[in-house]
Amino acid sequence: MHWYPDTIKDWFSSLFTGYQWHGSRNKKIVHLTFDDGPHPVVTPFVLNELKKHQFEATFFCIGDCVQKHPEVYEELLQSEHAVGNHTFHHLNSWKTSTITYLTDVKKAGQVIDSKLFRPPYGRIKSSVARGLRDLDYKIVMWDVLSGDFDNKRTSRSCLINLKKNTKNGSIIVFHDSEKAYEKLKEILPEYFKFLKKEGFQTAVIKHTASTT
Repeated sequence: MHWYPDTIKDWFSSLFTGYQWHGSRNKKIVHLTFDDGPHPVVTPFVLNELKKHQFEATFFCIGDCVQKHPEVYEELLQSEHAVGNHTFHHLNSWKTSTITYLTDVKKAGQVIDSKLFRPPYGRIKSSVARGLRDLDYKIVMWDVLSGDFDNKRTSRSCLINLKKNTKNGSIIVFHDSEKAYEKLKEILPEYFKFLKKEGFQTAVIKHTASTT
């Protein structure tokens, strides 16, 4: 067992309005997302796998990584994919003052031109959420967590979880990070084949999309 949920139930996410947990349940479209990049090795691998299947994804980038790897970030900008803000220093909202956190988001915003935001660890205080909305950010969560970051899980466990919980409108979290790379190399090709076989299409997350 692990400490985090593989999936967020709709009844739970409906209690927390103002965040986007998933897209439309009426369309066979899912939203692939990748956190914590860009990374000079992992992100190009992800981009190549997406290209093979003609899938689109949204990358929630860390400002510090964007500064360190501007060429990889530029590749994201030149692609059909979307980017979002994931803070500059991968901060935990529960352990950071609201002012410090929002300042860090603004710093990331200087190098990441996007009004999509995902809080690292999925942790966000209500005061931070209000501040982000005042800055016109759309806060994006998820309803399926791949588990690729967990070194105690096998790739097979992650794949079973993904196939079991993916449904219309799902927002799925992966990580284009060094920590997740070994699992990603096994998970992504198989999961993308599964999506194709099941007839799913993909779409980037947009600032104007529904927050239901």
